[in-house]
Amino acid sequence: MRAAGFDFGTSNSAIGIVKGNAATLAPVEGSSTMIPSAVFFDFADHDKPHYGRDAIDAYVNGNDGRLMRGLKTILSTALISERTALSKRAIPLTDVIAMFSRHLRLKAEEALGAPVDAVVHGRPVRFVEGDDAADARAETTLASLARQAGYGEVSFLYEPVAAAAQYEQNVKQEEIVLVADIGGGTSDFSIVRIGPGRDRASDRRDDILANTGVRVGGTDFDRNLSLAAVMPLFGLGTELVDKQLPMPRSIFDDLAWWPTINLCYTPKIQREAEEIHRLAVEQEKTARLLAVLSKHLGHRIAFAAEQAKIDLTADDSASVGLAFVEAGLAAPMTRETFDEAIASELTRLRLAVWNCLALADVDAENVDTVFMTGGSSLVPAVEAVVRDEIPNASFKRGDDFLSVGLGLTLEAQARYA
Repeated sequence: MRAAGFDFGTSNSAIGIVKGNAATLAPVEGSSTMIPSAVFFDFADHDKPHYGRDAIDAYVNGNDGRLMRGLKTILSTALISERTALSKRAIPLTDVIAMFSRHLRLKAEEALGAPVDAVVHGRPVRFVEGDDAADARAETTLASLARQAGYGEVSFLYEPVAAAAQYEQNVKQEEIVLVADIGGGTSDFSIVRIGPGRDRASDRRDDILANTGVRVGGTDFDRNLSLAAVMPLFGLGTELVDKQLPMPRSIFDDLAWWPTINLCYTPKIQREAEEIHRLAVEQEKTARLLAVLSKHLGHRIAFAAEQAKIDLTADDSASVGLAFVEAGLAAPMTRETFDEAIASELTRLRLAVWNCLALADVDAENVDTVFMTGGSSLVPAVEAVVRDEIPNASFKRGDDFLSVGLGLTLEAQARYA
């Protein structure tokens, strides 16, 4: 049975295959082994789907259509039962996820030169916090969609455990490692005992000492940055003339979060925005909001906010460029202000580290290594939280975007070879 390891990420995805008895990632977009988790339906071409960078480019270039991003996030929400409107029809959001999964399966088969029958699918430690039944439903939904994408056998592995398997390939001695996988939609922590030769054991359950996870990730950071710096330029925080009340937040909240942006383009929301504009004190700001909604610019704002977040990993200040809305418009942001905007999320990450140590019954000083992975682990304040809690460990990184995919592929080789 030929198997793949599939890392379906909120922001980016990868798929691996076993070729020549070696686990390797398949090219999924040109020569790249990583693809943005994005789908664009081109209305001018009979709703033709585009995937990854091609999807993003089609949207940014102004093609008439519908961009979908952050789809993994909706698996555990009521949005999973919604449909998205295309040019002449509406399709379930679950179908969009299955289409993206099938696209990557075909890329894996192309690289392997043979059908792929099974998949080890990555999953966060928690799709849903505090609700085991809802968490199980989310996994069941994802398994069903994987079968819809063409896999006959579907099994799962926690994403940080997969990252630990990839890290273990290069260790020279036994270690207790805390894996911090900070992704686009979730943050997951595992404490694992690893070492040379341990990967040959058929049952590693005793080596996995604890797992914890929270629904905090890069899309939350993007949203908070946007709400703090960008949305005030469109009317968030202004007052209404008659009642001296603050502007309603719901439109801005939806416009700032990747999975809900498309919900802002309905006639109902347009009417609500027009009423807000009529009552607003600062109508020059709400006029921008009307322009964003009528021209469907929400994803471009989200991309600009995401880029500012990335810029702040290296710089103390950044600017969210919004000239596509209005000439010269920009939202300044400092790293200090950004850290303040994500303070509650950082607290939840800290608590998740504490919980993982407690569940493993391991003191922080007995953790040998912290292995950081996931694109959002690059946010300086995120790494600072983990360093603060595990100060004596050695901090290491693999590939911030591909460690999980490689680990899942190693597990696929072990389970299905």
